[in-house]
Order: sequence, then C-alpha cells, then structure tokens
Amino acid sequence: MLAGLDAALLLLGVSAPVVTARLAEMHGPLMVFGFVGTVVVLERAVATRRWWAFFSPALLGLGALAIVSPLPLVAGRSAFVAGMAILLLIYAEIWRKQAAISTAVQALGAVLGVVATVLWLGGVPIPQLVPAMALFLVLTIAGERLELARISPTVDARAESWLLVAALGNIAAAAAALFWPALGYPALGVTMLGLVVWLFRHDVATRLIRSKGLPRYMAACLLSGYVWLVVVGGIWLTGGPVYNGPAYDAVLHSVFLGFVIAMIMAHAPTILPAVLRRPLPYRPVMYAPVVLLHASLLLRTLVGDARGNASMIQLGGVLNVVSVLLFVLIAVTSVILGKPKRTARPKGRADGKPAGVPPVSADEAGVSAGTALSGEAVEP
Repeated sequence: MLAGLDAALLLLGVSAPVVTARLAEMHGPLMVFGFVGTVVVLERAVATRRWWAFFSPALLGLGALAIVSPLPLVAGRSAFVAGMAILLLIYAEIWRKQAAISTAVQALGAVLGVVATVLWLGGVPIPQLVPAMALFLVLTIAGERLELARISPTVDARAESWLLVAALGNIAAAAAALFWPALGYPALGVTMLGLVVWLFRHDVATRLIRSKGLPRYMAACLLSGYVWLVVVGGIWLTGGPVYNGPAYDAVLHSVFLGFVIAMIMAHAPTILPAVLRRPLPYRPVMYAPVVLLHASLLLRTLVGDARGNASMIQLGGVLNVVSVLLFVLIAVTSVILGKPKRTARPKGRADGKPAGVPPVSADEAGVSAGTALSGEAVEP
C-alpha cells in the first residue's frame, strides 16, 4: 500500500519519500494486485482453512515487492499470475462447500483478474487492462453484497439471477473492449450501470443508512462508493475507449479510490478482525477519512479532470493519499485503544432497550457486517 501511494505522489509530480526508476509505472498493479488483491485473497485463504490457499496472497505480496525491486519485471508479473490462478482454486473449494450465485459472481471477477495478469505478463499495456482489473474487484464486492442482501425482502432467486446476468454482461463487455474498443466500452458502461442499479435496489445498505453506529457507517461508505461506479459507467458509455487524459484519470480513481477504497473502509471493522484476530472497534472518527476521500476525489475529478485544471488534480490526488493514510492511522489507533467504554443503559431487556420496545431487527444488529468475503455466514 505504501509503495502504491508513493508511486501515486510521483505520478502527481510532487515530492515522495522514495524515488526509483520504475516505481511510478507500477502504481496501478501495486494497488490493485499488490495491496487490495492481497487483502481480499488473504481473507479467502483464512476462510477456506486450507494451507495451500495462503500461497495466493503470499505470491501477490511477493509479486508486489518484486516489481518495485531491481529484479526483472517478469518475476513480479509471473508471481501475480500464479497468485491469481490459485485464487481460482480457492473459489473452487468455496464452491464445493457452498454452490451459490454469490460465489459464482466472485469467481467471475477472479477470472478477469487472471486474464489481466496474464495479458500484462504478455506485454499488454495497463490502460487496456483497466476494465478487467476494475471488474476483478467490482464483481468480487458485488458477489459479497449479494450474500449479505439475502436478508433483504427484495432479494429472491430472480434477483440473484439478475446479478449473475449483470456479471456475465460485464465479462462479455470487458472481452469486447479488448478486441473492439469502440463497441466494448459503451457496452461496459451499460453493464456497469446495470450492476449499480442492482446494488442500489437490493443492497441492505439502502435500509441500514437509517440505523446508527457501525451499520450506518458501513452503509454510508457502501452507498457513496456505488455513486462513483455511476461515474465510471457514464464515462465508458459516453466517452468510449479512454486510455489517457482527464477521462482516463477520472475512471481510474473513481473506481479504484471512490469505490474500492470506500469498500475497504466499510468492511475493515468486520473483515480485518477475522483475519488479524484482533478487534477493530468502530468509532465515529472513522467518518473523517471517508469524507476526505470523497471530497478530495470530487476536487480531482469535477474541478481538476473536468476543467483541465492540473493544480486541482494534483491537490486532489495528494488529499486522496492523505485520506488513505488517515484511515490506516485511525484503524491502528482504534485497535490499540480497544473497545470504547459503554455507557450505562436503563434497566430492561437483555438487549439494552427498555421493556416494551421491540427487539432490534437484523439490520439494526449489523447483520450486514456478519458475512465474510468468502460468503460464509456468521451469526449476527
């Protein structure tokens, strides 16, 4: 993560702690596969409880180190390919235990991840691989949200099938974008927007936003992230192929910062404890980096990219980096401080509410945070 953020500063043309010959060029792969990919795959390795599954995050992490070292680039690229290939085996193991559409959608995302790493190993430029890299993470998260959305009354077998259709549509559009960009990118825009419609329609976050505490925080992160996917879909639909310039910058950071980092901020209080075996208590101050992330991204895209204002792109980008580091600082501090002291509650039922008040619903209890990314249900 630190190497990727350092590379971001170099690309912005500002001072960075570390300067190497190829670090800036590795920014995208470092963040997508080296940072986020390793985090996602590590959680799945923990969930599958298979010793061999840990080779996947290990290879992704080693690949990230290799591409910023003096080693030949082929070493890091090959490690990424191997790590993503083992991820497919992990999903096969998860499918054996739980053959569900949510697992299938996540596995489709992993297929695109493998495609992206193989093509990068073969020499295809990163800008042409952005749709596959983005959908690797988008479909992974969408599949997980489907698992959580099963408590929603709007989700039935038909709704699940529609998400699978949207995922397959994104896969087809991503393939078309590689061979026929003029047709593929508008198709990507349509399928991406269709996926966002599904998320807004069925995700429990649309109801949890009216709750309090951790469930409301998670819902705010999720819904704000979905808005950035609308931006991505809109640019692909109306702008067609984008490989450089302001539109390319807006797509990259809308999906990988506005969406993906917001998802990490949302799930960190529930996913990281499952991996690290240490609680990460929610605190209201966690909203600060979320607000800074989206405010700085608005500055970067709406004022910088849209108006061709280089200084605002630079300022927004620096604040993007600050928001991620601020979240890490708050998360580490929250782990060290432990759970906040609870205030005294009025006497009543065991759930802390006075007698006569209905029990908390599954939504209030934060059940949306109760499923690991692998799709294995956890009691609320």
